[in-house]
Amino acid sequence: MSDPSNEGIDLEAGRLLFAGQCTFMLGIKALAALPEPHLPELAFAGRSNVGKSSLINALTNRKTLARTSNTPGRTREINFFNLADRLVLVDLPGYGYARVSKAEAKVWSSLVLDYLRERTELRRVVVLIDARRGIMAADQQVMALFDEAAVSYQVVLTKTDKIRPTDLGDILADVAQRLSKRVAAYPQILATSSVKGVGLPELRAALAALANG
Repeated sequence: MSDPSNEGIDLEAGRLLFAGQCTFMLGIKALAALPEPHLPELAFAGRSNVGKSSLINALTNRKTLARTSNTPGRTREINFFNLADRLVLVDLPGYGYARVSKAEAKVWSSLVLDYLRERTELRRVVVLIDARRGIMAADQQVMALFDEAAVSYQVVLTKTDKIRPTDLGDILADVAQRLSKRVAAYPQILATSSVKGVGLPELRAALAALANG
């Protein structure tokens, strides 16, 4: 399920792109280790345990491309994946985990913000929001950082299979209202479920359009 603004997108282009080969390139913990840019990049950000790795795996029709874990806050590096030699998917470390120290959180902010500011190939950041919880304080803080860095980002709801269908409309409306005040937020909101496959064709199509842009 997705909002009405999704009409007219090219679902077939998205299917074809994400049916292509997708391979792990490298993971970095310092900006100096960034790979040489050569393709458009799309980054994925979200709170720890929001389902980021599961969504990347589902989008690319893989089971273990991105590592999933039941332990929040496990990922500590930026991971890069080459999709069909047309697009680089960038998996950013999860944020907002309570057991992460302030020092670690500061390192995350510094690394991610430096990446965002220096990658001219970055087309957009996909910010994942757990549909059961909506936009939380940590999400707002990260969106403020993206606004400050003038980086375009798009909200994608995850785990919609865990809420009642009748509640989804209210959640979408609330998220849209919150994003209306943010300068770098893309207005289209997508609702997905990695388990049920809901919204994945629309998300693939949206990302494929950025690869062609």
